[in-house]
Amino acid sequence: MAELARIKVEPREPLAAEVSRRLIDYLMSGEVQPGDRIPSERQLTEMLGVNRPTVREAIKSLGFLGLLEIRQSSGTYFRGADSDVLYRLFELGLVLGERGANDMLQARAEMEVVVAGLAAQARDEAGVELLRARLAEMRDCPDERFPDADTAFHAALGELAGNTVLRDMLKGMRAMIQRGWVERTGEVRSREVAYADHVPIFEAVEKGDAQAARAAMAAHMEGASRRLKEALERREDA
Repeated sequence: MAELARIKVEPREPLAAEVSRRLIDYLMSGEVQPGDRIPSERQLTEMLGVNRPTVREAIKSLGFLGLLEIRQSSGTYFRGADSDVLYRLFELGLVLGERGANDMLQARAEMEVVVAGLAAQARDEAGVELLRARLAEMRDCPDERFPDADTAFHAALGELAGNTVLRDMLKGMRAMIQRGWVERTGEVRSREVAYADHVPIFEAVEKGDAQAARAAMAAHMEGASRRLKEALERREDA
């Protein structure tokens, strides 16, 4: 059975929230399978070094979110984590730990690369003009509007690519990353760097060069993911 480390006496967030976060990390570790029974409240109390009411509150919260199933006189069981559960976790800022963060960023990056290539292949005059307008908005908008302008550029790529499944999946992922991490860490890149990253993506799509579009998006995603991870690490060390 996977071990749960004891919680420090003076956590930096409400104790029940930290217990919830530890339980999420434990459940997402890969060692707990859907349908498995998790340790009892008493066992979790001993493992984590917190009081039983706090553990009970955390379990109820994760049950409400759909991650755990509480069976009277039987115990508490891991239900698994489908996309709806993961979305709710990120909406509430319950980041899934290092493994979950890396998996999410990797999945988003790979999908953005695919979409960029598809957009270059499917480009038309109207789509290119929309993308040009979105890029100009990134360049000219006030600082507080820049994150929205950035998102709008990627959304326009998704529309141009013509794949509704990829478009909608990426929309959800961007929202999770924005609300789950970016808003908790603050600005993780300069506006100039962010804008410059998008120029070669636009130019490749405009030319219909799918290979160049994928390469430009891959470079953008690599830098953006690295900066976000570094920001998260700084926040944890603060």
